[in-house]
Amino acid sequence: MHKLSVIIPVFNEVTTAKNTIDRVIAKAIDGIFLELIIVESNSIDGTRELVLEYEGNSQITLIFQDKPLGKGNAVRAGLAAATGDFILIQDADDEYDVDDYEKLLRPLQNSSASFVLGSRHSKNSWKMRTFADQPVKAFILNCGHWLFTFLVNILYGVWLRDPFTMYKVFKRDCISNMDFICNRFDFDFELLIKLIRRGYRPIEVPVNYKSRSFADGKKVTMFGDPLTWLVALVRFRFSKKP
Repeated sequence: MHKLSVIIPVFNEVTTAKNTIDRVIAKAIDGIFLELIIVESNSIDGTRELVLEYEGNSQITLIFQDKPLGKGNAVRAGLAAATGDFILIQDADDEYDVDDYEKLLRPLQNSSASFVLGSRHSKNSWKMRTFADQPVKAFILNCGHWLFTFLVNILYGVWLRDPFTMYKVFKRDCISNMDFICNRFDFDFELLIKLIRRGYRPIEVPVNYKSRSFADGKKVTMFGDPLTWLVALVRFRFSKKP
């Protein structure tokens, strides 16, 4: 029996958080005991009150931050509390499908891989962002995705379709004694790069995905965050190996 730690960073997700959390709680996976670590970052829309309803659930560890410090910071807090053999990062926004857990975990369970990416893109399917109310922003984000994917592949000698997927699943031993510093969405880059530089080559498993727009609550910024991604690409390429 393996233990899976599911880290769920939550900030201003009152319309989707309960559905996501309840679906994770309801998961039953052969050979897996599941623990949830919910990191709530002092939401102002009622999300904190929603999360408080899960107090006392022995399956759930609740971490309450005094102020929002970024998704990466919240995930780092979750990693520090994780006790599972495997770790999975799950956003609370319903963009990704909890039903994909089994196929994401299978390579870890059978020891065919230590690091898995739940790819929104596969050979025959490309799940791009489609914002009906903001098509220009969707186009810009999609172009940015391919640019940064190209840079990651060139700089780190890999061939990945979706290195920035939220579904990053790995054995906890992979990050043993690994320090993290990024607080925002650049943490996705930091985690990916440090695992690759430590010698873990991720395999990509196709997953379901439905994009949400900025009007629906998407939090990444159009210009500020990409600058932090560029910094991360260069910084962690030439820093000391983790």
